[in-house]
Amino acid sequence: MSVVLETRQLTKEFKGFTAVNNVSLRVQRGHIHALIGPNGAGKTTCFNLLTKFLVPTSGQILFNGRDITMARPARIARQGIIRSFQISAVFPHLTVLENVRVGLQRPLGNSFAFWQSEKKLNALNGRAMELLAQVDLEQFADTVTADLPYGRKRALEIATTLAMDPELMLLDEPTQGMGHEDVHRVTALIKKVARGRTVLMVEHNMSVISGISDRISVLQRGALLAEGTYQEVSSDPRVMEAYMGTTAGTTAGTTAGTVPGALEGAH
Repeated sequence: MSVVLETRQLTKEFKGFTAVNNVSLRVQRGHIHALIGPNGAGKTTCFNLLTKFLVPTSGQILFNGRDITMARPARIARQGIIRSFQISAVFPHLTVLENVRVGLQRPLGNSFAFWQSEKKLNALNGRAMELLAQVDLEQFADTVTADLPYGRKRALEIATTLAMDPELMLLDEPTQGMGHEDVHRVTALIKKVARGRTVLMVEHNMSVISGISDRISVLQRGALLAEGTYQEVSSDPRVMEAYMGTTAGTTAGTTAGTVPGALEGAH
């Protein structure tokens, strides 16, 4: 499979502190690729580098083989890399339908023409409803977004991300702060909308990671610690040490055969 996103020795330093240290990733087209690690491992900094909210100290970022290391955030988005954030990023006083419609305006070249007549914008309603149906929100189309439960707001973010027609979706902790029911719903949505797309996600919930990830990269102190499938990563003693503070062999009551279960508790 072809590589859609690649980093080569990506590094970011802040006044002598190295937040991301020589990280080389290869995200395969069509995969759900998870970036995990303990708090402070450099995951969000890495996301900020990929979407150019931060400029790398050194290293390269390639998208479809093209060097985008010095590209601006707007150019990154136009090329098809669209990101969600840890906090809910929606327009609270617009309806659910209107939120998705804002995303749909970008390909038409009128993203910022909020003063356009309702009649013109209504031409986007059909596609907006299709996207809402994909994330099970069509029944909330006329609801003011501020009135949505938190889990539904995160689903709306996925719909607005899809409205930008991304080739690569970057999801930053999409289930953060959710109850069990919402986590299950949003996880299923990610798996559903990922068909035909590539997803790179930061996530702390290991039950989510184990259920949908094709490949996992583990960061520790800004460096790449391990990489592989969930089974490979969860049975790696270095990963257990990073998460639990001890290796699998010395964890009380834990054997190599139960390492995946132990890791699921570390989120």
